[in-house]
Amino acid sequence: MNDREVEEVLEALWTCGERNEHHIEALRECCHTPVDQELLSALEKKDLIAREGERVLLTEAGKARAAGVIRRHRLAERLLVDVLNIPLPQAEAGACEFEHMLAPQVEESICTLLGHPRECPHGARIPPGTCCAEAKNVVDNVVVPLSQLEAGRSGKVAYISTTSHSRLHKLTSFGLTPGVTLRVHQKSPSYVVSCEQTELAFEEDVVRDIYVWREP
Repeated sequence: MNDREVEEVLEALWTCGERNEHHIEALRECCHTPVDQELLSALEKKDLIAREGERVLLTEAGKARAAGVIRRHRLAERLLVDVLNIPLPQAEAGACEFEHMLAPQVEESICTLLGHPRECPHGARIPPGTCCAEAKNVVDNVVVPLSQLEAGRSGKVAYISTTSHSRLHKLTSFGLTPGVTLRVHQKSPSYVVSCEQTELAFEEDVVRDIYVWREP
């Protein structure tokens, strides 16, 4: 049993737990590595899982390690989809590799760069890290919600953080895609921003979902 196999099982258990599915068959369907009794016994000896009949649960130690894997995977998805503009199906495969390679320092740098996102592109929760708890910023938080830009300031779209597919579709139809420069003209009574040659008006709850890189 290698570290990657351990992480694959713990990740699958976390995902099953989010769906409140704890049966061993649910784990086997979800896991990318074969799950047999020998593997489960080894994880049990390491105090990473506990078994109750046909139910398999994460221990506290297992949850802590699984949270790290899940966090790296979902941050990688955000980076690949929102910043590098890679289609989600391709990004999922890339994220599976990223989660096993990211060092803690790189993971925190990516999280800070992205503005400490709370959800992955699928809308699933990203477990917070140390950088999130400390509200750590780099260069005055390079990536911020558009709502934090003052009138007259500009920023390039980094990503859009919303679970509303209709809102995401609407914003992208306006041309709000990663790399596009937005300039804030006014913030009250509604936000007015320019996107290339077009001026757009948004409510505050919409601009809070648009994350941009500050420009000098």
